[in-house]
Amino acid sequence: MRQFFSLILCLTLAAAAAPVAAQSPGPLRIEITEGVIEPLPFAIPQFIPENAGAEQMARDISNLVAADLVNTGLFREIPPDAFISNLTSFASPIQYSDWKAINAQALITGAVSVQGDRVTVKFRLFDVFSEAPLGEGLQFAGTTAAWRRMGHKVADAVYSRITGEQPYFDSRVVFVSETGPKNARRKRLAIMDYDGAGVQFLTDSSAIVLAPRFSPTGDRVLFTSYETGFPQIYVLDVATAGRRSLAEQPGTLTFAPRFSPDGLRVVFSLSQGGNTDIYVMPIAGGPSTRLTSTPSIETAPSYSPDGSQIVFESDRSGTQQLYVMPANGGEATRISFGPGRYGTPVWSPRGDLIAFTKQNAGRFHIGVMRTDGSEERLLTASFLDEGPTWSPNGRVIMFTRESQGATGTTALYTVDITGRNLRRVPTETGASDPAWSPLQP
Repeated sequence: MRQFFSLILCLTLAAAAAPVAAQSPGPLRIEITEGVIEPLPFAIPQFIPENAGAEQMARDISNLVAADLVNTGLFREIPPDAFISNLTSFASPIQYSDWKAINAQALITGAVSVQGDRVTVKFRLFDVFSEAPLGEGLQFAGTTAAWRRMGHKVADAVYSRITGEQPYFDSRVVFVSETGPKNARRKRLAIMDYDGAGVQFLTDSSAIVLAPRFSPTGDRVLFTSYETGFPQIYVLDVATAGRRSLAEQPGTLTFAPRFSPDGLRVVFSLSQGGNTDIYVMPIAGGPSTRLTSTPSIETAPSYSPDGSQIVFESDRSGTQQLYVMPANGGEATRISFGPGRYGTPVWSPRGDLIAFTKQNAGRFHIGVMRTDGSEERLLTASFLDEGPTWSPNGRVIMFTRESQGATGTTALYTVDITGRNLRRVPTETGASDPAWSPLQP
């Protein structure tokens, strides 16, 4: 069930242009354009419980904030046993010399109060070497059941202030949960927090489901189901799990759907008579429009953020490659020219990059390239990596990795667009086909 929050924001931030050096005061900032980055050391004393019953939640929220930051690979937490100062209240004065002595460059303090089923979290961020608070204060209030969201929001604010990037922690991922042996795999749609917590199932495992995709507002999911024995597209309401079919046309197979940036249309692949082309139709229903017309297989369409173009995969050149065409169809331009085969392209929410799956020399890779095909970079390599999806800020890619062998399992991984900080996302079952939501409202 969707949680609602009240947000009280009173934050005045000074612009910063250079990273902090430990030996000299300066604005607190991480530049993350390079492939090798020294993580910024930060301290986060356990948040102060401001009333009885808030102790555990204060501990859980401060631990979650620390975990979010550390998992980016951009931050390093200083262990609490190294602390010299102890904070006894949210209003305690900051002894900057004590935090400098343990080389903390950022200090995060907070407090939590609980009244019935309501929790309030407030925090402050300090630049230790400049001896200055970064902002006047930030406070979130919501239900105790939604405490994780408030922790993610605190981490988002810290991350954005120090990196200058948009946040991504308060987001969700829809994926395919997989159980059973490889030759009899049972699949169902599930949704979770970006870090693998809070899993909820959206469908049962009575039919194979594939390729879920979030709407731009995060309230609906498109997916492909074999419920009828053939692939058909469905749209599902995340809050109610209610669903309806789309693009039903007798004698056809429909799959690989994706929303347009305005959420009003669905672009998808339709196969009929042995030929597969790309179509678009209104999400509310109505006739579909054919966008490609070649004797090749054309699938996996993805809109540019402004909705003006579509990138897709096609074997019209004889091998599986990536092409870009206008959103209303027309002449397509090939953008992939490296060795191997390219597929599952996804446009970055920033509009500057396209992520893809590449198969070459017996290995699978997740890679990125500019929208004209230049500056191709491969970020991963394994027996089978596929299906990239972008974080809301366009800095991180999540994808499926399958292990080799008859008993091979699937898992979700993330990697930064620089190719660093490869991490497995913890899930209780096998997992595949991730799709990252926008930031939650």
